[in-house]
Amino acid sequence: MSLPMMIFAAGKGTRMAPLTDALPKPLIPVGGRTLLDRALALGRQAGAGPVVLNIHHLGGQIRDHLAGRGIAISDESDLLLETGGGLRKALPLLGPGPVITMNPDVVWTGPNPVRALLDGWREEMDALLMLVPLDRTHGRQGGGDFSLGPGDRLIRGGDLVYGGVQIIRPERLAEIPEQVFSLNRLWDLMIAEGRAYGLIHPGAWCDVGRPDCIPLAESLLDA
Repeated sequence: MSLPMMIFAAGKGTRMAPLTDALPKPLIPVGGRTLLDRALALGRQAGAGPVVLNIHHLGGQIRDHLAGRGIAISDESDLLLETGGGLRKALPLLGPGPVITMNPDVVWTGPNPVRALLDGWREEMDALLMLVPLDRTHGRQGGGDFSLGPGDRLIRGGDLVYGGVQIIRPERLAEIPEQVFSLNRLWDLMIAEGRAYGLIHPGAWCDVGRPDCIPLAESLLDA
């Protein structure tokens, strides 16, 4: 199975300052490769496509970096829409049906998380999130996000961290009236109906959201 993929690359990267004063966070190198190129490689290795990417902060640099690669751009230069609003704006470029979404500012070890989600996706699901146990995260500040109930359905609260990649059906985005909103709004609708699920990643994971996280991520990749 192949699905379109949306990469969220429009954030301001304020936690990564001062590195992001002149460079968008997705173009920060980790282990000699940009975070964005690492995310794209995971998607392509899993057979995902077409790929759409949103831009806002220093978006021209990202556009130039992707030139000639056949990746569609959803431009949020005028207004940053957050993940929910950003996905809704990009839907004409993604087409109908479920979509993979990915945050590029993380590093994974172990099996390809995109491939695992594609293998685990079932027709009765509205969302399937890749989760990491809190004790296998690096660079994480704060607690977990979810736990899993019967049938691996998502429950709010627990020691499982959302790793930043999922498959989600976007149709219910139309029910949310705000222009700027998080995908948490959509997850809550799906969780309430028992149609949001989780999959636990067996490897390690690093949030590359701050400058001090870069050496953490590089040490994981070198291990």
